[in-house]
Amino acid sequence: MTLTSVPHPDSGLPVGVVLDPVQAKSPARITLAGRFARLEPLDARTHGRALYEATHGPDREAIWAYIGDGPYTDFDSFRVALDAKAQSEDPLFFAVIDNADGQAKGYSTLMRIDRPNRVIEVGNIVYGSAMQKTPLATEAQYLLMRHAFDDLGYRRYEWKCNALNAPSRKAADRYGFTYEGLFRQHMIIKGRNRDTAWYSIVDGEWPRIKAAFEAWLAPDNFTPDGQQKKSLAALRG
Repeated sequence: MTLTSVPHPDSGLPVGVVLDPVQAKSPARITLAGRFARLEPLDARTHGRALYEATHGPDREAIWAYIGDGPYTDFDSFRVALDAKAQSEDPLFFAVIDNADGQAKGYSTLMRIDRPNRVIEVGNIVYGSAMQKTPLATEAQYLLMRHAFDDLGYRRYEWKCNALNAPSRKAADRYGFTYEGLFRQHMIIKGRNRDTAWYSIVDGEWPRIKAAFEAWLAPDNFTPDGQQKKSLAALRG
């Protein structure tokens, strides 16, 4: 990777290019609407029951295996935890609504919000099994990325996951993130070691990645039975 530099006017040493000092904006509790998905500010009263049913079926242990909390023993304990999440500013939680039936199928967050450095992370992603590997899941990620880069002015968008979480790592690759390395013994989650895999997209890459998302999500990229014609990777070239 080539690092862009300029000579320092006094020392002559290579230094980073000068950037506009403007800060990125803070994400707010707004609705982000797409063709398949709608992201709404998380609300325990509105979304709680549907989210519990989506994430606490027979595969509940797999859904929550790499998440810092859950699964929950009953709906009441889940609702209490969800209400606390809904009050949080960072992470800022969004429920993912399926436009097909109006039901919440999962949630995701914008987090580690660093306005001066214009860095933000997507995380705490919990999707019910019916949502996984669907256009709904892909568009939910696209809507958050687009909001971060185009609306809020971030220059770096991060994805971090347990290094053993193969589905999450595969998703990061599919969405166009660049793998940056492994942080060994980074965290202790549910009493277990977590090595963390780090990924990012930066603003210079975003136009190409955005165009691929929009081409993939377009109606003419799907067959009548809902199968993709071209993959995201192919559309990114």
